Amino acid sequence: MAGRDTDPIPIIGGTGALGFGLAVRWARAGVAVVIGSRDPARATEAAERVRSRVPESDVEGLANADAARRGPIVVLTVPFRAQSETLQNLRDDLEPGQILVDCTVPTAAAVSGKATRTIGVWQGSAAQQAQEMVPDGVTVISALHTVGAKALAEGEGPLDEDVLVCGERKADKARVAALIERIPGLRAVNAGALETARIVETLTPLLISINVRYKAHVGLRITRLPGGDHWA
Repeated sequence: MAGRDTDPIPIIGGTGALGFGLAVRWARAGVAVVIGSRDPARATEAAERVRSRVPESDVEGLANADAARRGPIVVLTVPFRAQSETLQNLRDDLEPGQILVDCTVPTAAAVSGKATRTIGVWQGSAAQQAQEMVPDGVTVISALHTVGAKALAEGEGPLDEDVLVCGERKADKARVAALIERIPGLRAVNAGALETARIVETLTPLLISINVRYKAHVGLRITRLPGGDHWA
């Protein structure tokens, strides 16, 4: 396992499929992880499951509020139906200067519909809704919508796919990109301003539809990108 980072990564909703998969992958990469949940007991149980897969990993489980205070980059992996309530409950815990990585996808499953369909969000996207809800000084970056939870949690090899990152400032996106690329096989791609998240979020239902038809776990790859540092 690679050398551990100083700052842990809080994953709010880390007991869910995506959050747990990210926790496993980052733990394997030597990143300290804090799994957050509404139920601290579930968070502790999820942390133990990560340790069973990644012995000697630096992972702990806490209530969402406690987890959110633990690192400068907080990852939100709750379902869309829980996004608003979760962020409302974290208003006193998120602090100016923190980055919130919003992975929320507004699928129709939030209203008992199909996961292969999206629902409209008044603000334009789930990420833009999150930006309206977080305290002043907290920056929302949209990312990690197209990486399959099962591929994260069950596979051990490189993923070989791209992650579209949306946000207002390159410097903030660069910090998130560096974290994403700690996971072998993931490449972060600058997809533009936060408003672009309204397009990126709709790719998840598309990939789900493809997965159903091909019985696969597909990812996204952007071809013909020039080399060099595109975050500077």
